[in-house]
Amino acid sequence: MIRRRLFRIIARATSRYIGQYHIVYLKHENQSMVQVSRFTDNVEIPVYSHQRHIHTSRFLLAVEDVKAPTFPDSVSSGDIKLIKNEGDAVAMDEVVLEIETDKTALPVMSPGNGKIVKMLVKNGQSVKSQQPLFQVDVTGVAPAKPAAAPAPAAAPAKPAAAPAAAAPAPAAAAPAPARAAATPAAAAPAAAPAKASKAAGPTLAAQRLGDPTQMISGSRTEFPVPMNKMRKIIAERLKNAQNTCAMLTTFNECDMSKLMEFRKANLAAFTKKWGVKLSFMSPFLKASANALLDQPVLNAVIIGPDVIYRDYVDISVAVATPKGLVTPVLRNVESMDYPRIELAMNALAEKARAGKMQLSEMQGGTFTISNGGVFGSLLSMPIINMPQSAILGMHAIFQRPVAINGKVEIRPMMYLALSYDHRLVDGREAVLFLRKVKSGVEDPTSIIAGL
Repeated sequence: MIRRRLFRIIARATSRYIGQYHIVYLKHENQSMVQVSRFTDNVEIPVYSHQRHIHTSRFLLAVEDVKAPTFPDSVSSGDIKLIKNEGDAVAMDEVVLEIETDKTALPVMSPGNGKIVKMLVKNGQSVKSQQPLFQVDVTGVAPAKPAAAPAPAAAPAKPAAAPAAAAPAPAAAAPAPARAAATPAAAAPAAAPAKASKAAGPTLAAQRLGDPTQMISGSRTEFPVPMNKMRKIIAERLKNAQNTCAMLTTFNECDMSKLMEFRKANLAAFTKKWGVKLSFMSPFLKASANALLDQPVLNAVIIGPDVIYRDYVDISVAVATPKGLVTPVLRNVESMDYPRIELAMNALAEKARAGKMQLSEMQGGTFTISNGGVFGSLLSMPIINMPQSAILGMHAIFQRPVAINGKVEIRPMMYLALSYDHRLVDGREAVLFLRKVKSGVEDPTSIIAGL
């Protein structure tokens, strides 16, 4: 009877399958004790002979196992970076560790207030999807914030300096020596100095430097720094792209005059209405999306014996972060306007730099744009972001002389570089793509009109 009632109480209290629990009867001097255990969770229930009911004190599931998140198919594992250690107090949603993958660092947080009971992984260890990471006792309270350090006491005022003693009067100047008497030897004119020989010794500067063959003293320390997980995978993928693709780069240049005028004329109104600035990236993204629809082979991908074509454009935008380059994806750029592009780019860039990107936000791009111009790059040959088939490289804007209607004018010019997989894309499609992007950037109204 007691056993059946105990099962009903546990089932109502925990909403768990009762078969997962193990019951042990313990004997004490004056009463019986029922201990219910599930893994590391225990409940002790006293059973008195004169009582017809059972009281439970619930701390079941006080210790929770926290597992690694589910990785997408393209991510097999990640490396652990510990933020907290075993025995540390943690608050709800406080980061306990990070899992570094080839795309981002995934924070793993505490499910509640309490203390880390056991750390199941080590720093630098490689873990797989859904692997147990640590155990946390969530029955505690949030750790108190450290009290602010007391302000340092004001330094005592320095005593006023005593007035300086009067400086002693300077000694009387020594009398000038008597003028030497003129003598025949003194009156004789001095001999003219001999001219310096061409084979004279080292100059005064060389004498001060000393022997130039001697090594300058200074620190010459070398020390190894382990490569993090993200950098390792980036290196592997870039080399794999070079080994797999028949990579070729085609160049063009565009006159940025009209786009700069368009941006200047609309910047204030755009910022006031949407809360973000109008950058040069949104016209380039939109021009690239239009060009990809015109040349769909650049938006396609080789998978096995087939070529997969898409009727949508998802553009990966390269963002530099302290941990490496990440490529968040803007979905369906062909259907977006400038405000939507700017708002989406700002949100993704902030998350990327803060290390809060989700893996799903970096998966599935069909084309990549990299803007090395923000760092002052004049020209480069970008490497394809596999398994995509092409990447567009933007560069810095420089004033250069160009021929306009038979005259030389100074215009703000930008070089464009399109790297593509020559196994799939021919030079004709690459050149037509760049010409389409160039015409859209040089006439921003054509992009708005959907031309």
